[in-house]
Amino acid sequence: MDTDTHNAVLEEMGKDAQTAKYALQTLTTAQKNEALAAVAQAFSDRKSEILRENEKDIRRGEDNGMHPGLLDRLKLSDERILAMAEGLLQIARLPDPLGEILEQFKRPNGLKITKLRVPLGVIGIIYESRPNVTADAFGLCFKTGNAVILKGGKDALCSNTAIAGIIRDTLKKQGIPKDALQLITDTDRQVTAQFMRMNQYVDVLIPRGGAGLIRTVLENSTIPVIETGTGNCHIYVDEYADIRKAVSIIINAKTQRIGVCNACESLVIHEKAADRILPELGEALRQNNVEMRADEHIRSILPDCTAATQEDYRTEYLDYIISMKTVSSLEEAIAHINLCNTRHSDAIITEKKENADRFLQGIDSACVYVNASTRFTDGFEFGFGAEIGISTQKLHARGPMGLKELTTYKYTIVGNGQIRP
Repeated sequence: MDTDTHNAVLEEMGKDAQTAKYALQTLTTAQKNEALAAVAQAFSDRKSEILRENEKDIRRGEDNGMHPGLLDRLKLSDERILAMAEGLLQIARLPDPLGEILEQFKRPNGLKITKLRVPLGVIGIIYESRPNVTADAFGLCFKTGNAVILKGGKDALCSNTAIAGIIRDTLKKQGIPKDALQLITDTDRQVTAQFMRMNQYVDVLIPRGGAGLIRTVLENSTIPVIETGTGNCHIYVDEYADIRKAVSIIINAKTQRIGVCNACESLVIHEKAADRILPELGEALRQNNVEMRADEHIRSILPDCTAATQEDYRTEYLDYIISMKTVSSLEEAIAHINLCNTRHSDAIITEKKENADRFLQGIDSACVYVNASTRFTDGFEFGFGAEIGISTQKLHARGPMGLKELTTYKYTIVGNGQIRP
């Protein structure tokens, strides 16, 4: 397909999305919730179809030597499909943010000004290897009255096509424009490049994937971008840590799923806690086949660790690898984490409230934890039903992005004949 044909297809999708967004904004909350429930039921009813297409993607990934962490992101199962359906039902149960009055006041000249929550419009999402994003993105965008154009990675093309097809079929049966969701299936990179320049049709673009994808979008998009960052998440074991609690949290954060942005990649350990935690922690990491890369002090206690480099402390492994560094103070830990992290999720393990409070205040990340696993940085776990991504920037959203983060506001001004003098 030549460039002119690519552009014509994308422009048609943009026009269809613009038409759909205005139709979506006329739907009642009840209509939206009924449609979400219908799509959730369709996922359950057509589960075998989704799994069959997903298996094609998995086989292709294995044949191409895809990394185990990425294969884990790609793979669907009965449980994960049911979780996709449950996510839509959760979204249906959440309050509809549209029309919320954020502020209302009356000027001395009698003008009544109201600040209302409204949809963003058309949202574009470029993402990699996670077919569940297709369902999550639809649910959140649909509930907030936004049309969405998706560009998934070629690794998940069969899965995404199946999921998007089910959604569009169901919307049509509900009497709702199926172009509320559109999926770009052309895998040509030129198509992605052109999609990033569709600012006349797309109001905001959200990249969701690895550092390379996010950097490419930030550098090339003419559409405003909400950056969802990579996750080099740290856990700091304070000198006042409960060791058993610390080991349990670290093992969960590192090994419960390795191919996710909220997995722990680096440990910072107070030197006064090192002798107490490292023997037990080292054994637990070995049992989970985690490779340990550490500084000299830790290697003197755990000789089977390899030497860590400065780059290790900045790396999102998405693998059974963890870096470890000792510090002599809470202040040193905070400074090191702020230097090396990606502003995603970081945690402290401590029984001293003063230290917990200082860590919460000092760490510049979207989500900062005390005595809990970083794996909870997730829209579903936060009660948002699902998430469009984890924003690591500060405008206009930060952290797990749920319904309210997919809205903006407008002012309505009501007068009775006022003119400006």
